[in-house]
Amino acid sequence: MKRTPDTIVGIGASTGGPKALKQVLADLPDDFSAAILIVQHMPAGFTRSLAKRLDQAVNIRVKEATHGEIIEHHTAYLAPGDYHMKVENPGGNYTIQLTKEKQIHGQRPSVDVLFESMAYLQDVHKIVVVLTGMGADGAEGLKFLKTYHKDAAVIAESEQTSVVYGMPKAAVETSLVNQSAPVQKIGSMINTLVTMRHR
Repeated sequence: MKRTPDTIVGIGASTGGPKALKQVLADLPDDFSAAILIVQHMPAGFTRSLAKRLDQAVNIRVKEATHGEIIEHHTAYLAPGDYHMKVENPGGNYTIQLTKEKQIHGQRPSVDVLFESMAYLQDVHKIVVVLTGMGADGAEGLKFLKTYHKDAAVIAESEQTSVVYGMPKAAVETSLVNQSAPVQKIGSMINTLVTMRHR
């Protein structure tokens, strides 16, 4: 039976992202009760092996996303290289849509595309995280999300642990980030936010 998550976490990362993602996901418990959607800037062919490496290193399930699949608790879905990833809710279940629409900020997948798609979802709590990376991908999607869901929680990786403080800085400059934190604290922060929703 499919389990519809009460909370969806969106994570964006670029330069330095694989290591940061491993840290964040490793800090989540094995009973983590939300779904995670991840955009890591990577070319086609590299995301599947990253998903496998992460899956072996952390407590929750990690997989490369496939078009049309229904997302579940306790699972992180990594956007395949060269595909944008969106989440939609056509009939009760939250499903992943992969598209070849034009690049955003020279990137496909783009964090903006993921975050923007989350803005259209109803009846689900949203947490978005911007990790280390070059450029500003994620900032526009963040603005769009917060326009529709002011209670969405936004976390940015702090400069002290970012390999490149581009994407998190751009997110912070929107003045919509709720908390900026070193990467070692972000996993537990996400888990606390999810746990609070279930009390």
